[in-house]
Amino acid sequence: MSSLFRSEEMCLNQLFLQVEAGYCCIAELGELGLVQFRDLNVNTNSFQRRYVNEVRRCEGMERILRFLQSEMETDKIEIRTPEKPPKTPLPREMIDLETVLEKLEGELQEVNRNQQTLKQNFLELTELKHLLKKTQDFFEAEANLPDDFFNEDTSSLLELRTVPSAAAAGKLGFTAGVIGRERMATFERLLWRVCRGNIYMKYSELDTSLEDPITKEEVKKNVFIIFYQGDQLKQKIKKICDGFKATVYPCPESQSERRDMASDVNTRIEDLNTVITQTESHRQRVLLEAAQNLYSWGIKVKKMKAVYHVMNLCNIDVTQQCVIAEIWYPVADKERIKRALQLGMERSGSTINPILTNISTKLEPPTFNRTNKFTAGFQNIVDAYGVANYREMNPTPYTIITFPFLFAVMFGDCGHGAVMLGFGLWMVLNERNLLASKSNNEIWNTFFGGRYLILLMGVFSIYTGFIYNDCFSKSFDIFGSSWRVRPMFTNGSWNTKLLHEGIQLQLDPAVPGVYSGNPYPFGIDPIWNIAKNKLTFLNSYKMKMSVVMGITQMVFGVIISLLNHIHFKRHINIILQFVPEIIFILCLFGYLVFMVIFKWCTYNVYNSQKAPSILIHFINMFLFNYNDPTNAPLYGHQQEVQTFLVIFALIAVPWMLLIKPFILRANHLKSQRMLQSSPLHEDQTEMIDVENAQGNHTKGAAHEEHGGHDHGGGHGEHGEGFDFGDVFVHQAIHTIEYCLGCISNTASYLRLWALSLAHAQLSEVLWSMVMHFGLSSAGWGGLIGVFIIFAAFAVLTVAILLVMEGLSAFLHALRLHWVEFQNKFYSGTGQMFSPFSFQRILDGTDVD
Repeated sequence: MSSLFRSEEMCLNQLFLQVEAGYCCIAELGELGLVQFRDLNVNTNSFQRRYVNEVRRCEGMERILRFLQSEMETDKIEIRTPEKPPKTPLPREMIDLETVLEKLEGELQEVNRNQQTLKQNFLELTELKHLLKKTQDFFEAEANLPDDFFNEDTSSLLELRTVPSAAAAGKLGFTAGVIGRERMATFERLLWRVCRGNIYMKYSELDTSLEDPITKEEVKKNVFIIFYQGDQLKQKIKKICDGFKATVYPCPESQSERRDMASDVNTRIEDLNTVITQTESHRQRVLLEAAQNLYSWGIKVKKMKAVYHVMNLCNIDVTQQCVIAEIWYPVADKERIKRALQLGMERSGSTINPILTNISTKLEPPTFNRTNKFTAGFQNIVDAYGVANYREMNPTPYTIITFPFLFAVMFGDCGHGAVMLGFGLWMVLNERNLLASKSNNEIWNTFFGGRYLILLMGVFSIYTGFIYNDCFSKSFDIFGSSWRVRPMFTNGSWNTKLLHEGIQLQLDPAVPGVYSGNPYPFGIDPIWNIAKNKLTFLNSYKMKMSVVMGITQMVFGVIISLLNHIHFKRHINIILQFVPEIIFILCLFGYLVFMVIFKWCTYNVYNSQKAPSILIHFINMFLFNYNDPTNAPLYGHQQEVQTFLVIFALIAVPWMLLIKPFILRANHLKSQRMLQSSPLHEDQTEMIDVENAQGNHTKGAAHEEHGGHDHGGGHGEHGEGFDFGDVFVHQAIHTIEYCLGCISNTASYLRLWALSLAHAQLSEVLWSMVMHFGLSSAGWGGLIGVFIIFAAFAVLTVAILLVMEGLSAFLHALRLHWVEFQNKFYSGTGQMFSPFSFQRILDGTDVD
């Protein structure tokens, strides 16, 4: 649990493995998923590493698996998913698996080629069948032409189509074929122009659609027959048919030959149908057999490829007997890692135990925050800004509460919060089924990944909705309003006649007697929902509330920075950075919060007219102006208190700016004098410099400050030198950023007020312009219309107020955490711990 507040303590070890046991040991570490391997072959090309051939073989098997999967998806064959994923296969099993996959691929490719050839033949025979039928129909329709028609004088062709000369005589030929229907118009036009009208063409559409054997798409075709005279026209027609990819079939001239050919074609089609059915059945059996193991094969290949990829990161000693690796892992999991290595050694049959040795290094360890399904979404929000430095305070546990709460401040509505809560609750209760049905929709995956965040945002929105007393722009009158009508007449009474006359009656919270005007027990009095000065009241209330929340969160961020300084033993930062920072923000903005709360507690309905303006007091505080007759003091001795606070805040600025650079410079000069006067070893000198740099035990920790900078960078690293100007400029930048940031960040929290009012006004407009219109209609028409209007109201509510306004409030809450809160203590310049994990590889979450 402590790792949630601060990242896990990490350790860098050197791992020695026997070559025969290296594969199995690394595979067991992949199952564990707690070890990050360093690349020890950075300067070696990826294609020159030791196990590159094994990786290529795995990629070849992945290609075969993708081919098999695509064939199964085409035939809509379900791939069986085993309950438990298989273990990583041994290296010797790789040959057997590769043989099985290559055999399957070859067999399936041969079946596909045969099937494609058979379907191509079937397509041609089907086209020829229809062509013979259409041709026969044509000859029968054209006045029962005799069989010797093609040897007679062709002048009779004038009845069919014009020819160049009425006296022309000779043999008449024809060409018959099939062409795609979309090419028919262009084909006919080009024939007419090229042949100059010296042909006669007849075409007809095929009644049935044919399947293309290559693309497996349905195609529509036409049958055509072209009559011509002479070889010259015949050659032109042949070239045009080839250009338009028209299939020309031999068609007998006599009717009896055409019938014999048609009968033969029908017989061949029946035989082909039988062969195609058997081929398809064989293909289905091959795919069904492969589908039983395809998922397991895919996992095995991915695991093997991952193991060999990791082995390419390791070194092999000169004897070629030992694999050397460097690994980062959490110190708390050392025993689990040792057990995994022992299990890998036993599985490989090796008798030499793996060896783990510690390595002293100045490298900054990777940051590892252990999460579960609840905290993972919040941790992702923090990591999206930047990964925490090693052992830096983690904002996630605070974000779990503050993020949905600040969102709810801007989104406060019981009704909208209940809808959001229902959506989040549905995802949480059905998370097992939703996880099982994996989706590639990125938007849905984003929503599902943040299901617990959405659930909390809905809960907090309902809470703030009760505080605002707002539900779909309406208020709950649970306890009865505490406001009463001011007596306007001598007898102190009024009746319904006054209401009908439209007299504006004033409400008074301070009516004496039994109506003492007690405050509303919880939240805002419902009477404000119909008050004309509703916006004036809510503006003041929400603006002050936003300032109080914002300053409170910023002060909390500064306090967290103290925990970082204590953990890294940076005592100089505690005195010269944290103390002036907390003094500055409390003396000015902490005092502003005090004035707001003091005014709330001091003034009530009886003396509210005499309440002074806090804004005028805050401005006069900086101007040292205490002679304003229009703005009375809040309390006694206010001038002395405010003068002291302003002076103390002004002292904190040079305290923060000047003292730290000069102390760092003095420490550096002292270490230089010690180095010159004492023959210390270089390592001892470096240790002294590190101690003078306030105990930064790693280089990454030495450069960690809020804002992501170490303003004394370089003063403690031996050999790096000390640049006073650089240190001073960095400290000046930090001081200016902090002082101006306190002002700008406080103003930035006013977005809580602005977004809350905008959401409430949009909700009210939607109710008055849509739902109120339907409810005000009377009669049967209004009863029917209210259903339609409610549907429109529901759609607009979801689209505008839940989706658009919810996304807007989410982004503003994100900005308040990233910029206004985390910049007080969070650097976010660390490196993410990326362990070698089969689970992450199979889920697709591994970045490598």
